[in-house]
Amino acid sequence: METRSNHVLVGTVVLILIAVMLLFLVWIARWGTATNKEYDIFFKQSVDGLVVGSTVAFSGVQSGQVKEMSLWKPDPQLVRVRISVNADTPILVGTTATLQGSFTGTSTVQLDGAIKGAPPITCPAVNPLNDCPNGVPTIPTKAGGLGALLSSAPQLLERISTLTEKLSDVLSEKNQQSITGILANTNRLTKALADRGPDIAATLAETKVTLQKAGVAAEQIGKLADTTNGLLKDDVHPVMGNLNKAIASAQHSMETLDAAVSDARPGLQAFSKQTIPEVGQLVHDLRQMSQALTSVAEKLDRGGASSLIGQSKLPDYKPGKGQ
Repeated sequence: METRSNHVLVGTVVLILIAVMLLFLVWIARWGTATNKEYDIFFKQSVDGLVVGSTVAFSGVQSGQVKEMSLWKPDPQLVRVRISVNADTPILVGTTATLQGSFTGTSTVQLDGAIKGAPPITCPAVNPLNDCPNGVPTIPTKAGGLGALLSSAPQLLERISTLTEKLSDVLSEKNQQSITGILANTNRLTKALADRGPDIAATLAETKVTLQKAGVAAEQIGKLADTTNGLLKDDVHPVMGNLNKAIASAQHSMETLDAAVSDARPGLQAFSKQTIPEVGQLVHDLRQMSQALTSVAEKLDRGGASSLIGQSKLPDYKPGKGQ
């Protein structure tokens, strides 16, 4: 009986020790995880290569791991990734999460962008469900790395396909013939330019000489302009002064002559209205007198003075010899 009682006592003590050890291990595990902080990340791109237990790094330094992954039921396009990071990891306002892939097939979550002096990312007291739908703060995402390249691969392939189709249209048989003709014309033009190379060089030389002569001519014109300006300044100004004086004198003379004409205008009007008609009548009378005197003179020449006071004497009749 005593031996049996000892076995029961030993078994009971062993069970108690095992239970205490299990409790201690659970406490240790909880104590280790109590210092970590959890955050949610919502990726809109594929999270291929990311699994539970994948590494979470901050600026390349390993800081935690992925704890949970699931599709976000309110929006199936999003994948919710729950991460657990060390308490001393600076998850501040401005920190972003990037899915970093690799050619080996594994992916990691990269955190960066902490700004010095920025507050930590926490759940707000007012409307916490907007920023913390699952009770933990949310880290915003940023496309980058191989994940961004893979997410944009469909658009890139579509653009490459469109570019290929356009190149096929450009390089059609008709366009190839046109391009061949253009290249042939270009070759002929190049050959012609090469053959005319000496003539072109001579023309360029003549053009250079012409430009030099034009420069000399321009310089001479500039000197002539300076000389002309000096001449105008030294000689023309006195001449212009004299000319102004002459113009003033001529103006004064014209004013004087105008006044004299105004004074003589009444006499001129009387002369034109009275004297000129009287002179005309006098000339008419003198003309008649001259005609009368001419007639008298003719009579005197033909008949003498008697012709002026009597009739002319008839000639004596003499009969002919036949009678």
